[in-house]
Order: sequence, then C-alpha cells, then structure tokens
Amino acid sequence: MATVSGTDRLRDLHAFDDTKAGVKGLVDAGVTTVPYFFRHHPDPLPVAAPSEAASAIPLIDLAKADVDRGRMVAEVRAAAETVGFFQVVNHGVAGELMDEMLAAVRRFNEEPLEAKVPYYTRDVASKVRFNSNFDLFRSPAANWRDTMFVEMFPEVPSPEEIPPPCRGVLEEYAAAVRRLGERLFELLSEALGLPAGYLGRNAGGTDGLSVAAHYYPACPEPEATMGATKHSDPTFLTVLLQDESGGLQAVLPRPPEERWVDVPPVAGGLVVNVGDLLQLVSNDRLRSVEHRVLPTGAAGPARVSVACFFRLAYSSTRPCVPVVGGGSGARAAAVYRSTTAGEFLAHYNGKGLDGRSALDHFRIPAAAASPPPPPQ
Repeated sequence: MATVSGTDRLRDLHAFDDTKAGVKGLVDAGVTTVPYFFRHHPDPLPVAAPSEAASAIPLIDLAKADVDRGRMVAEVRAAAETVGFFQVVNHGVAGELMDEMLAAVRRFNEEPLEAKVPYYTRDVASKVRFNSNFDLFRSPAANWRDTMFVEMFPEVPSPEEIPPPCRGVLEEYAAAVRRLGERLFELLSEALGLPAGYLGRNAGGTDGLSVAAHYYPACPEPEATMGATKHSDPTFLTVLLQDESGGLQAVLPRPPEERWVDVPPVAGGLVVNVGDLLQLVSNDRLRSVEHRVLPTGAAGPARVSVACFFRLAYSSTRPCVPVVGGGSGARAAAVYRSTTAGEFLAHYNGKGLDGRSALDHFRIPAAAASPPPPPQ
C-alpha cells in the first residue's frame, strides 16, 4: 500500500469529494486501478466453506407466527442470540415493491452527473444527502460505494427533497418496512421475556427510521478494496434489501474460530441484523455482528442494496438503558452504561468504520459491572 503524507492524502480526498461524482465517477472516467486511498489491508479472518455457509444464516418464515407464536419467538431468539443475522420471508413487504425500490436506486445512481450533483452533501442536517463514504475523511481507507441517505421518520421529507427516480416508491417502501420492524420488535421483546411493545415503544426502537441506498460500482481491482469494510450498525435493528449480486458477509462467531460467512440473496427475502443499540439494551444477550461487503468484479453489473435503520430519533434525549434481569438468561448487572442517540452516533461517526466496535466505548469494566458479593 502506498505511503502518502497526511497532508497529501487529505488533499487527494478533497479533490475526489469535490467532483461530487463519487465512485461511479471514477468508473465512468475509465479508471483501471483503484486509487491508493481506497486500498485496504487484507482481512485476517478466514472465509467459511460453502458447505457451512449454506446453513449458517437462519431463514425464518414469518407466516408461521400466527400458527405457533412460541416457536416463532424461539427461532428469532436463537438467531439473534447466536448469529445476529437472519433472513425473513412472508414478511408483508410486496415483492413488486422490493423490485421497484432496487430499480429506483439503480436509476438514480446511473443518471447523468448533473442530475445527482444537487443532492451531493455532507451536511448531516439534510434529510436527503448523497455522497461517497460518510466517513471519507476519518476512516483508514475508503469503500468502493456511493450512498443516498434519507431520514424517513419521524419527519418525512417532502417529495421535492427526494430525487425524482425514487419519489413515491421510497416513501411506500419505508412505510412497509416500518410495519415489518414493529412486528420484529414484538418478537424480539418476547424473546427477551419482555412485554411485546417494549423494544419498539418503551426503548424507542421504532422512534426513528433512516434509509441508506447503496450503489457499489463494478471495480477494476476487487481484491484491492472493499465495498463496505468490517463494521456493525449503530442501530437497534437493520432490515436490508439486497439484489442478486451477493457479496454480503457476516462474522460467524462459532468455534473453533471466527470466520466470514456469505449472507446469500434469497428470493423474496429480507436480511435482518441486530444493531449495536439492541445489543446494549439487551445487555449482551443479543449479538450485533460485524459484517462487510465484497466489491463487484470488473464484469459487473453494479450491486445495489437498501438498508433501513431502526434507531432513536437523533434529537431524542430518551436514555438507552440496558435491561437487567426479567427473563431467562438475563444478567444481574448492567454490562453497558446508558447513553442517548446523540452520544452514541457522535462516537460512532467520529471514529468512522475503523474495524473497532463502538460498543467498547460504553462497556462497563468487568469489576464495576459485577454484582456486589453477598454479605458475610
């Protein structure tokens, strides 16, 4: 990897950002090598064999929830406690709507540059912002993707704020996923031995909803960079719609060692993963697992995905507090200190995707977290 002074690197990052063309602009310009600030060190974790990967990520049929609620809760609990990732089918989001959402994101990203430039911004106060790498100036290496972020709840952007290719379908899709999120939070609450409405309403899991529409252009050197480097999500829950390209991988935390496992596209399915805030609130009972996206090879086509992030409202002062006791497997003492959406996101965004878990910053030292010894 090239050695470049900090000043020169910052200059080159600004030059890239000032084009407002993103990674797609590099591809359109005909680059045949990946610029140095996109180059990543190899990840040391091995990749699971296809035979293991085939059954590693649970597939849950939500239609069974009305038939055997207890079994459905048990399936969700097992997935969220052990893997942190699962896929759902019969989830209530229409297949045609999912297809149109992906197509709309592709249309926007493949428009002429002049149509996208008005939306290119790093102003986090903007409800709609298009850019390449939210942490471009903080992360050790940039990722080979462009993203449109849209803050969809509690305040919905006006139609005029949303790029024309995505108007209508984005609002409809986000509303459908929010309804699905409410169902998932009920199942997860019950899985923790809590009232069905706890995580969604009491803890604030459905207070806010952000959409990140990702576009991963074909890459001339896919072995040199990443579509998305290893990270966990600063959310309660993430619901991901991915196209048929593949490339999403999660860390499988099974013995004898951690390894990467594919999260393959499933026809009509949506990927669900536990976020950092849900691991915090559940007091480490549920797992926020690190994941990444491998680049698409030069033959293409570009990969498209749409992530819906369930979170606290950014302006919320509601504390995010670990649940102690109250169910099988619950811990007697808090593993994390309480926080707020603003504090957690400030820490997460401030460090960027640097391979470290944001949860470490909020973890209580083991000695302090242990319950006091019994009286003598």
